Amino acid sequence: MSLRNVAIIAHVDHGKTTLVDQLFRQSGTFRDNQRVEERAMDSNDLEKERGITILAKCTSIEWDHEGEKTRINIVDTPGHADFGGEVERILSMVDGVILLVDSSEGAMPQTKFVTGKALALGLRPIVVVNKIDRPDERTQEVLDEVFDLFVSLDATDEQLDFPVLFASGRNGYASEDPAAREGTLTPLFKKIVEHVPAPSADPDGPFKFLVTLLDRDNFLGRILTGLVFSGSVKTNMPIHALDAEGKVVESGRASKIMAFRGLERVPVDEAKAGDIISIAGLTTATVANTIADPAVSEPLQAQPIDPPTLSMRFAVNDSPMAGREGTKVTSRMIRDRLFREAESNVAIKVTEAEDKDSFEVAGRGELQLGVLIETMRREGFELGISRPRVLFREGETGGREEPYETVVIDVDEEYSGTVVEKMSIRKAELTDMRPSGGGKTRITFSAPSRGLIGYHGEFLSDTRGTGIMNRLFEKYGPYKGAIEGRANGVLISNGAGEANAYALGPLEERGVLMVGVGEALYEGMIIGENAKPEDLEVNPMKSKQLTNFRASGKDDAIRLTPPRKLTLEQAIAYIDEDEMVEVTPKSIRLRKRHLDPHERKRANRAKQAA
Repeated sequence: MSLRNVAIIAHVDHGKTTLVDQLFRQSGTFRDNQRVEERAMDSNDLEKERGITILAKCTSIEWDHEGEKTRINIVDTPGHADFGGEVERILSMVDGVILLVDSSEGAMPQTKFVTGKALALGLRPIVVVNKIDRPDERTQEVLDEVFDLFVSLDATDEQLDFPVLFASGRNGYASEDPAAREGTLTPLFKKIVEHVPAPSADPDGPFKFLVTLLDRDNFLGRILTGLVFSGSVKTNMPIHALDAEGKVVESGRASKIMAFRGLERVPVDEAKAGDIISIAGLTTATVANTIADPAVSEPLQAQPIDPPTLSMRFAVNDSPMAGREGTKVTSRMIRDRLFREAESNVAIKVTEAEDKDSFEVAGRGELQLGVLIETMRREGFELGISRPRVLFREGETGGREEPYETVVIDVDEEYSGTVVEKMSIRKAELTDMRPSGGGKTRITFSAPSRGLIGYHGEFLSDTRGTGIMNRLFEKYGPYKGAIEGRANGVLISNGAGEANAYALGPLEERGVLMVGVGEALYEGMIIGENAKPEDLEVNPMKSKQLTNFRASGKDDAIRLTPPRKLTLEQAIAYIDEDEMVEVTPKSIRLRKRHLDPHERKRANRAKQAA
């Protein structure tokens, strides 16, 4: 049986996970009567809810064509640059890539990010223009964009001579004819077998295996996934792990070897060169280590990982309501969980603070860290989260440098002026502006990451929810100076108790409320946004004084506007330097870092003096 290893690259929501579903069905991986969920590859709860791929996953299908069987190992890659740490590693496992682009949206920033990595590794792409049945498809223009993208990424002549298929992943057909509107995915299977080379692994050499993914199993412990570069491995064979310098990390045995069959991991007795497999049996070996025969002393070369650009402080929840809703509240539990995450996710770096009660967590972007916080929250953790801050570095010429991002915005023409104005306030430079059809304009900026923190919510308000913003790490560039923060102050509770309708009614005139009647509050908690720039301490618990005199008129019923409830990402983006987000399994609350008003004043005076 011949073997092919291929990765699927696509921007968020361009349909790659749906296409893999159809490949499963048409290859006979699922029985006809088998109940399979939609987007079977998105196995994580957060992936299903958000409709995005977060974790890179391996799967395998068997295609039988005219008596010739081919096993195709498919790696589903995340489309968002925040999860790029997953992408960079897994590309070393494959020999070809399928680049999926939307027939209307075309090549987007995240597509560019992963494609650049794949082309630099010398992988030859197959381009699939997906969703060709869209009414607003512009297939030929999209193909031209893809070709221009490849040229700008310094693709070789061989890579520029790419095969093209036109497909609808949802309807399960692909064809070389852009006018096709029915059929099967057989042309795609054929292209994979013809165009993607078989693994160039050495079957006769000593066993060598590079770890690219790591996860845990309650029964088997660490499970290391990667590609067998040479030789073969059998169950219980002695092995050892080498780090990048060739030092032995640990020795042990391959207690279990598993290969991918459809969505399942199936135990096998032996794996040969070119196979993508998982090995259990080692306790400290990690991503980028080489697992090999004990006679091997030279490690395999692992892909370098781009550095993190953003960090947040994860602290023990010290609010008056700490411990009421979560089960994991101690610094030891938070520490163990964060270091476990950093172990399997190489794009995250965790540093313990001197006070031992907080941790600096650095990652690729707000979405990546937001997903980590949401996952921990669902596991029962309580946390205090600070505002994200960018990681500066010293430039080669000695000046301070900060991360820049390429921002591509698709917006209705009537809102383009507002977007350009708001982005210029955030020190962004306009690099390109062109009509993209259907009354929309595509605007490209080069912007410091610092200026984009907290902008997305404002952007959606400015464009009435119709704008689409895509961001991608571009480079480290010169420091741009001070950037304006949030324009409005906040309303702060001056005591503890329950929010009262009688008190909240008049406070509505002061700004926008973020709490409702009956909610438990504490001193220093943020209950709303002030209409003016300064912070304002208010009493949201004040109740009407009752007397034994009858009033001649009836009290009017107090009608309150529904409070503005922020999601986790919105809350993290909203807070200022002296504020925190209190995250528990049931609640997301905003608060001042110093709950006591006197401490806040002292901290402000110290900041102004500095």
